[in-house]
Amino acid sequence: MPNLKNPSSPADGYRGRFAPSPTGPLHAGSLVAALGSWLDARQNQGEWLLRIEDLDTPRCIPGADQEILRQLLACGLTWDEEPTWQSKRQERYEWALKRLNELQIAYPCTCSRQSIANTLEARGVITPRNQEMIYPGSCRPQEIPAYGGENTLSAEVAWRLALPPDLAIHFEDLALGKQSQDLNREVGDFVLRRRDGVFTYQLAVVVDDAEQGITHIVRGADLLNNTARQIHLQDVLGYSTPNYLHLPLVLDEHGEKLSKQTLASGIQTENAQQALQELRKAAGHLGLRDLPDGKDTSIAEWLLAATQAWDRKITSS
Repeated sequence: MPNLKNPSSPADGYRGRFAPSPTGPLHAGSLVAALGSWLDARQNQGEWLLRIEDLDTPRCIPGADQEILRQLLACGLTWDEEPTWQSKRQERYEWALKRLNELQIAYPCTCSRQSIANTLEARGVITPRNQEMIYPGSCRPQEIPAYGGENTLSAEVAWRLALPPDLAIHFEDLALGKQSQDLNREVGDFVLRRRDGVFTYQLAVVVDDAEQGITHIVRGADLLNNTARQIHLQDVLGYSTPNYLHLPLVLDEHGEKLSKQTLASGIQTENAQQALQELRKAAGHLGLRDLPDGKDTSIAEWLLAATQAWDRKITSS
């Protein structure tokens, strides 16, 4: 039986990470997340790991992972261990799903998005734009068995995590303060593996963070809403919960988060001056002021000054 406990806890030393999806090159928003997580790790004399989250292969662009590595190195954001790719860790996610099945808290689901929407509409539930639909429990059995055999788990159905009643998760964000979410009312039983066999972000990131001994997760505020789900998964799988810090998002002129979907352009890092300019813009978004702005400033000198100036609370002001 694999070790269910996180192999490293915060007391053992700081271990952070940056985990981009290779759906295109880094843009201004992803550089903010990379820089913030790197600075937090370096100021705390910690390690900074790089993980490529490439499970959703239809969305991944060939060669984008190598371009991301090149851009990070051009910006001086070096990592401390060999990068990892989620696509090479499928057996670990399979193990986690089997474990949840053994605990009788996972079940198959054949609902389509449309059928979920129809059920919610019939109940008078309106899902706001850009928000996830709250799963109404259509496929959840009264009593959840331990579904048997490889064939059952490999069937072309989605797999959901059955939530216990009255599940409210409370946690402290290092920048935003106290946070809470009622998972039953705001999320519902969430998907662990999709019908097409792709493991979801929620399950994969929890397994990876635990097995890599991540103690501090510094990422964009668009992922704040996922944190309660991940803390609950950590609890049921017997993992330690890392510290969380969510950074302010970079928005476009329409108030939308910069992303590949909104056609965000990649950062320019073809030479040191371009890379330094991109870093300065990211630092400004993170609230860092009075950093070296001379033409002769090297990236290494600038990053040292930025590390010394880093303040978690500035990002939330």
